[in-house]
Amino acid sequence: MMRRLLLILLLVLIGQAPVVLPAVELPGSLASRPLTERETFERGRAAYLQGDLDTALGLLRGFVVRYPHSSFNSRAYLTLTRIFYQRQQYADARLYLERIPELEETPEGRLLQGALDIAEGDPSHGVERLSALSPGDLLPADQVLRADALARGLAAEQRTLEALLVLHRQLATENTAAGDRTTLLRLAHELLDSLDAADLDEAAFMFTGTAIGQDALLQQAQRLVSRGQTEQALPLVRKLVADPTPFAYRRDAVLLLDRLTGQPWLQRAVGIMLPLSGRYAAFGELIRKGMDLALQLHPDSGIRFIYRDVAGAEDAALVVDRLANEERVMALAGPITGTRALTAAGQAQQQQVPLISLSQRDGIPELGNYIFRDTLTSRLQVRALARYAVEEKGYTSFGILRPQNRLGEEFARLFSEEVLALGGLVVDEEVYPTDATDFRRQIRMLMGQDPEAPDEPAEMTEEEQLEDLFVPDFPAVDFDALFIPDYADMVALIAPQLPFYGIENIPLLGINGWNSPDLVRNAGRYVEGAVFPDGFFRHSSYPFVEDFVRLYYDRYGEEPSILEAQGFDVAGLLLSILERPDVTTREDVRLALSRLSHYPGVTGATSFDFQGEAEKELFLLQVQNGRIVQIN
Repeated sequence: MMRRLLLILLLVLIGQAPVVLPAVELPGSLASRPLTERETFERGRAAYLQGDLDTALGLLRGFVVRYPHSSFNSRAYLTLTRIFYQRQQYADARLYLERIPELEETPEGRLLQGALDIAEGDPSHGVERLSALSPGDLLPADQVLRADALARGLAAEQRTLEALLVLHRQLATENTAAGDRTTLLRLAHELLDSLDAADLDEAAFMFTGTAIGQDALLQQAQRLVSRGQTEQALPLVRKLVADPTPFAYRRDAVLLLDRLTGQPWLQRAVGIMLPLSGRYAAFGELIRKGMDLALQLHPDSGIRFIYRDVAGAEDAALVVDRLANEERVMALAGPITGTRALTAAGQAQQQQVPLISLSQRDGIPELGNYIFRDTLTSRLQVRALARYAVEEKGYTSFGILRPQNRLGEEFARLFSEEVLALGGLVVDEEVYPTDATDFRRQIRMLMGQDPEAPDEPAEMTEEEQLEDLFVPDFPAVDFDALFIPDYADMVALIAPQLPFYGIENIPLLGINGWNSPDLVRNAGRYVEGAVFPDGFFRHSSYPFVEDFVRLYYDRYGEEPSILEAQGFDVAGLLLSILERPDVTTREDVRLALSRLSHYPGVTGATSFDFQGEAEKELFLLQVQNGRIVQIN
């Protein structure tokens, strides 16, 4: 009976009008609340700013219909006007623009009115409106829109030189974005193409030293060539290519010069970027000496080295651009300093010119497949040292005593990684200040002792002395070798203190900074047996190293260092590649470098890994009987 009554009551309720209950948003509810008026507008505006015109159009059209009296409507109408203007749907753009009551009161409104006037074929009114509008009253993007529309309007009134002047002024402003700059220069190119000969000459003169002027000069030369006046065109093209002003059609100018002169586009040349002035000039000159010596050994190659000083304020990217597009080199080498090396490598990758970097700065080969590096890096050193220690000597545990600086931190990290990969382990690491002279604390900590304990132990009783006779002697440290990544002057301070405080007969491992006569002179017997790597050893018994040292001494009257050797090797391997008859393009050079295998360089047999990093067989050096000798 009760079930039948409930059924009847349910039917009655269904027949009545639905009851609308107020929505309740519970904490954690999946139901999302409706967007507010402001949120709806801002979502549409954000979609427009992100370039999603379809989404913005749908949201903002819906907004003005749903909220016909909103205070955001003027801004919504302006955005819709912009969307339709960008789509070249000018009638729809005008429809929304005219819905704005205060249209003439805002610079943005007057800008869009003028732009639409010109787009719809009324340049007279459009030019008048836009000319009266001060660029300073507009946002940077709207300044570009004004310049673009005004230039088109002036051109429609046959005032093309004035149009070019408008574009030139906008391009001269620092806040013009790169993409907008490209758009304006493309329009300028079209306008120049429409000029007669007299106006083109005037444009080339008016805009000398600018991208527009360069374009005008190129179009003058192209017209002369098309009329068969190649002798008149040649000096124009030479002037154009010699001018360092960047412009979008430089490659066309270079190709035209090749066509007129009958020379190939690429030259058998290498662009070399070194610090030849300023604080690093001495290093740059040493590398250059090594490179010049390598070139001397190839007298009939016809290959040129073009040196550029990158020590000044000039942007390294611009230097690369000039070497690539004006000198038309097939490959690049350098620089040696970090920031400029990164900049140059980035530009070389963009231009697709093979570059061998001489810098130790992190991240350079990773910039792209045209970038290689041939220099003595921290990774190369610890790899050679770890292989020697673990694979040849059988050491499995290591201690590190390092300076408290970036050099010490990097070497310690890399050494730990390399020995771990080979099955070894760094069991202790101690750090000292860079200005330290007393290393008692660090040495005691390596020995597992209290650094604050007195140097002299308390006097033992006779009974304690007797017991001590039966205690076995344990090693002072629990590792097989000690790695000290510092330079010879500091090692000369550290090494004598090791046995003084209790660490005796422990093999010492170092870095190339140990390869100095000062090491043996100042540290003497305390570094006997120490082993360290280097990228060059002028006393090597390798015949090709002996030949290099002799040739260098004969020419310059002094013995070479690793810098001259590095320059000699980089130049030599590039010369060996460029002399091959099958290497005619930059891509050929890149492939040859990527396939290089054990090039017999004086800084070690050299190959490049998949990332462009040099893989070298370094020199392993050891102090033996008070002399530094090669042991590999």
